[in-house]
Amino acid sequence: MKRTKFIQSIITFTALIVTPISVSAKKLFSPRDKGFKVDAGKSHSGKNISLFDGDTFFTKVSGKDTNGDLFVFESIRSNEGGPPLHYHYEQDEWWYVLQGEFLFKIGEESFTAKAGDSVFGPRMIPHAFAKVGKGEAKLLMLFQPAGKMEENFQAISDGITAKMSDEERKAFRKKNGFEVVGPALTYLKQ
Repeated sequence: MKRTKFIQSIITFTALIVTPISVSAKKLFSPRDKGFKVDAGKSHSGKNISLFDGDTFFTKVSGKDTNGDLFVFESIRSNEGGPPLHYHYEQDEWWYVLQGEFLFKIGEESFTAKAGDSVFGPRMIPHAFAKVGKGEAKLLMLFQPAGKMEENFQAISDGITAKMSDEERKAFRKKNGFEVVGPALTYLKQ
């Protein structure tokens, strides 16, 4: 009787240890065995994200496609400006300018970037960017790992954050892995 309970205890203990490891390993090493194409002007999900008037995101690679490893989207902007100075806890961010001109601030460095230029913003470093000039501009943007940025942008697009108080919005940002630490960039063309 004691021997049976001892063996059952070992089996139960082993199952408790092995199950989380096997689930994690499956997530980390699950093969991506199917490619896909996303047409120009379209999102992989079929649903575009609109953050502000004149600002549309087309998801090209969702975090759902990569087990959370990567989130890539094209941003088309018609208005000048951009997000406030902020930083991400766990995501690096990369921008590739497809069209137009942008001002970037990464830490203490400032860059002007035009079509063909790219800018990298490491996690935990405050950064902001702004579209400058007239006409349409386009960016290819990447978050690695994906984190909750896609969900964050979708909630903004769906109007969920518009109904929040400032404190609720601050908590929402923290829950989604980033904090605002300063104002948006302003740019005066000389």
